[in-house]
Amino acid sequence: MTSNLYDRLLAGAESDQSICIEKDDGTALSYAELAALSGRFANFLARIGIGPNHRVAVKVEKSVEAVALYLATLRAGAVYLPLNTAYTPTETEYFIRDAQPTLIVCDPREEADLRAIAAKAGGRVETLDHRGKGSLADAAAGFPARFDTVARTNDDLAAILYTSGTTGRSKGAMLTHGNLSSNALTLVQEWRYSSKDVLIHALPIYHVHGLFVACNVTFAARARILFMQKFDAERILTTMARSTVLMGVPTFYVRLLESANLNERATANMRLFVAGSAPLLAETHRAWKERTGHAILERYGMTETGMIASNPYEGARIAGSVGRPLPAVEVRVTDPETGAILPVGDVGMIEVKGPNVFAGYWNMPDKTAAEFRADGFFITGDLGKLDAQGYLYIVGRGKDLIITGGFNVYPKEIETEIDAIDGVSESAVVGVPHADFGEGVTAAVVRLPNSSVDERAILDALSGRLAKFKQPKRVIFVETLPRNTMGKVQKNLLRERFATIYATKAG
Repeated sequence: MTSNLYDRLLAGAESDQSICIEKDDGTALSYAELAALSGRFANFLARIGIGPNHRVAVKVEKSVEAVALYLATLRAGAVYLPLNTAYTPTETEYFIRDAQPTLIVCDPREEADLRAIAAKAGGRVETLDHRGKGSLADAAAGFPARFDTVARTNDDLAAILYTSGTTGRSKGAMLTHGNLSSNALTLVQEWRYSSKDVLIHALPIYHVHGLFVACNVTFAARARILFMQKFDAERILTTMARSTVLMGVPTFYVRLLESANLNERATANMRLFVAGSAPLLAETHRAWKERTGHAILERYGMTETGMIASNPYEGARIAGSVGRPLPAVEVRVTDPETGAILPVGDVGMIEVKGPNVFAGYWNMPDKTAAEFRADGFFITGDLGKLDAQGYLYIVGRGKDLIITGGFNVYPKEIETEIDAIDGVSESAVVGVPHADFGEGVTAAVVRLPNSSVDERAILDALSGRLAKFKQPKRVIFVETLPRNTMGKVQKNLLRERFATIYATKAG
């Protein structure tokens, strides 16, 4: 067996008749059937010349076939590049031009747009819809199920995920086979995962949480996935009677708490509720424990690192804390200016080192070098503190990154779009606490003299330019933006000013 992530997760799956995935329609695939499907896709990829280090960009709706394509890309030795389905054509074109994928797989509804992009950037286009149908599925259907997985080392690239910074363009985080396998196998142990587990999967699969955590961990344990096309609170509550694990973003838990059907009886068969991708409010943690008797297990991760820390499976799960560093992962808190390690309890920059930490940013050697210390620690950009028991607390983001509903948003991109709207003088975008999304994207806007531009006009102008999750939930007009003596906008003051605007359902 090589270090190919597929082998680390699914070696021998070809003969495993246990159920792997149950679909929305009630049909199920065994591990052997998933292996066969991924084998056909891998044979197709190899036939069209895709092999080690070629990129495969995938912008499709959630389906079992999309999961099989991910596995096939690994098996072919290529690099998987998932793209958020909410990205506009303009946003998508940047990623395609930057990554130069050999193959682009998209929803049939976007085929015309992607072919136009591919014509400029190169790359073949195939389609796959939410039912797993399309030109890719048709082409792969005639290929053999058996495929000899290409040998890879721990240091070979398995995926590129684009992440957001606070300025400049999006960065492609290069994740290796070793990064992803170490994280998955560690979480199997830490969360006591076994073949008896049944996961409710209502997350997207173009994201670390839904793909590299939920799927990889489940595959590694040979557990079962109940594969839901989208989040449905009442359906999830019904499904808990035959499930053991739910992984979700804070929004999931807020929505479930709104149901009169949530109680200890409904969750009696469940053993683990995991929250991540955005900050979980302490009040949500407490309310969940009161209603169900279960303490949500909050964990902390990033696109560049996978999971870094987790509250314990056995032991205190502290509201407001993301737990202790995972085994083999080192976390320290440093002075943002000097890099000096700070005492326990002091707030500073979170830095991390371990087998989970990515290999760098695609085609950005200078940016990569700037984000690592000489001793190999990655500078996360998050501010936090460690307590005497080793629990980590996230208190802010040093780079003003916004995490909303599990998605990273950088303010500069939104500000650029708002500033281009007629009647706008300038803007500043911040994230403020939001019970459903962790943080709500909020824009402070200064009008030009005599301008009558209003909130609706700005939101309408942004709707065709930015993915929905990036669009502000509120636009608030101000006379001036607060600045320090150097002219830098003091976003901390805006966050304080707007801290309670989403305290009511009107937000």
